[in-house]
Amino acid sequence: MTTENTALVKPDGKPVRALVVDDEPAISELVSMALRYEKFEVRTAASGRAAVAEAKDFNPDIIVLDIMLPDFDGLEVMRRIRADNFDVPVLFLTAKDAVADRVVGLTAGGDDYVTKPFSVEELVARIRGIVRRSILASEVREDPEIVVGDLVLNEETYEVFRGDARVELTATEFELLRYLMRNPKRVLSKAQILDRVWSYDFGGRSSIVEIYISYLRKKIDTLGPAMIHTVRGVGYVLRPAE
Repeated sequence: MTTENTALVKPDGKPVRALVVDDEPAISELVSMALRYEKFEVRTAASGRAAVAEAKDFNPDIIVLDIMLPDFDGLEVMRRIRADNFDVPVLFLTAKDAVADRVVGLTAGGDDYVTKPFSVEELVARIRGIVRRSILASEVREDPEIVVGDLVLNEETYEVFRGDARVELTATEFELLRYLMRNPKRVLSKAQILDRVWSYDFGGRSSIVEIYISYLRKKIDTLGPAMIHTVRGVGYVLRPAE
């Protein structure tokens, strides 16, 4: 099913829990089968209300979420689930031509998206990448704090502060900010960011980097002088505020 042959498990050795939400039984069954092959524990839901109920009972480590559902859309599902479990990463499934859905989904806090029809191998690779980032973000570090100016990121508690203000980030946002903060004053290209943060070939869709940089700016740079800067034609750099 995939080129990966090592089961991905959580730090405590337990299987990763995935909630698959789609009202098309064929897609739900296909994704579930692929993830069970990867040794994930999987539950499914065919509507927004069912997804919210399953999430509360199941406490998933990742949610594969269709944007279009029969009762309310995937964005509302994510909002309701994140009210109880903010950190749970979400991968959206979207219609091939629904560009607006993809952009809205990502800027609303989604961690990634895959368009229908999709390659099962690519979908699984992206899910594994998101789960790895989430696990890495929650692992205990000997020296957990990274400090750049008044911005502090704690790799042990998964907390980010700008001054006294706490900043809430998704797993992917956290990993992107961590990469920027580990390389202060260094200009990073979109290709470098894609390779480090997403860990797979994005097919040239480097616009996802722009989306996530924009989202980080809304959360970080609105709390003080700008720290995340664009170097035109090169990439992005994070500098201490002057």
